[in-house]
Amino acid sequence: MSMLKVRRSAPINYEITVPGDKSISHRALLLAALSNGTCKITNFLQAEDCLATAEALRELGVQMEFFSDANLVIVEGCHGKFKPPATDINCGNSGTTMRLLAGILAAQPFRSRLVGDASLSHRPMQRIIQPLSLMGARLSTENELGCPPLVIEGAPLKPITYSMPIASAQVKSAILFAGLFTRGKTTVIEPGRSRDHTERMLQHFLIPVQREGRQISLHGPRIPESRDFQVPGDLSSAAFWLIAVAAQPGSRLLIKNVGLNPSRTGIIDILVRMGAHIREVVEQTEGGEPSGTLDIKGTRLRATTIEGDEISNVIDELPILAVAGALAEGKTIIRNAEELRVKETDRITAIVTNLREMGVEVVERDDGMEIQGKLPLQGARLKSFGDHRIAMAFGIAGLFARGETVIEDTDCIRTSYPEYENTLRKIQKRGGLLNRRTPVIGMLNFRQRGNRA
Repeated sequence: MSMLKVRRSAPINYEITVPGDKSISHRALLLAALSNGTCKITNFLQAEDCLATAEALRELGVQMEFFSDANLVIVEGCHGKFKPPATDINCGNSGTTMRLLAGILAAQPFRSRLVGDASLSHRPMQRIIQPLSLMGARLSTENELGCPPLVIEGAPLKPITYSMPIASAQVKSAILFAGLFTRGKTTVIEPGRSRDHTERMLQHFLIPVQREGRQISLHGPRIPESRDFQVPGDLSSAAFWLIAVAAQPGSRLLIKNVGLNPSRTGIIDILVRMGAHIREVVEQTEGGEPSGTLDIKGTRLRATTIEGDEISNVIDELPILAVAGALAEGKTIIRNAEELRVKETDRITAIVTNLREMGVEVVERDDGMEIQGKLPLQGARLKSFGDHRIAMAFGIAGLFARGETVIEDTDCIRTSYPEYENTLRKIQKRGGLLNRRTPVIGMLNFRQRGNRA
């Protein structure tokens, strides 16, 4: 069994880039596969989750070629028509693969069976089955709990207007992808703002999308136009290093070419609310996705409350934000985050269990937790629970702990951030000073995020 060993770190002075965005890599691959020609995707995240999408598309007759050195993939679009798979489509650990692909396969004229690993086989699919069924799709699970395997009998679809009960970028995307194969207007109404990568990328591939308040609409049928796309760095991956530096007085970090989509930058707003010193500059907007540079200076964090509409914006970052709460002064409260219980593991229980092992006072709630901040943490032997974000979050916690922290079963990290462990080792090995020749204090024209209370 793989494990990660971490010891307390000296202050960090570091310039970094992070791998391509996972959410965007999935969507770029799917839209390129549906397009009417050849597409080049650069800075594609070649991690297990995104490669699961690639393998699924290959099973459906999509031709693509990978160039590992450049993180480049060239995709031959199939004009919206996939081939019947010869076998089950294995989505691995990727809920994004299964849910988004289901929206496309619902309209293909053949039967598909989507399967996944043990973790994915316990994640709910009813949230996509309900709206897609209203469109005329025929989907079912082979599990009484509504979990995979997911069987799809392709059928003609009709447009709908659907009010989502929860804010979910995956559900919204599945419906919009299905809407590409309908004749008429498909509309999704969000209860709160979720990630808008799908809408932005549809427009990049020349599919008009209309947004009016919380209503997102498109008219079908449409085939994406083949276009090249550059994936920005993943802010969810950068989040681990944001906290590693923001909570460490005397540290400084520069993160370049990272995605700064406003539907993803909730973690920056929350850290600023906790007293963090963060400056940002948007340097380009590629394919509708803004990206640029973050400059973070370490300080003492203070507790906050994370709840309501902002939860959907930071759902993937809540494990590392919980660690930030453990490092902050006062009591941090996370609520309205019951969605965490149906991720790769029950992340609420996993976070609470590991924080307690590190000596943190924490109360578990049905929809979140209350964390009493404490410095320093205590090194401990922790479980990853087979969840990449739990493993990485507590790797960062180990940088602030007395003694050694050991996280068990860390192979799961490869699903989203294969370079994480190597970067963490470099920080520890060199005392945090990775690049002495390039100071992180640059002459960039940053927009300051004020320290709002």
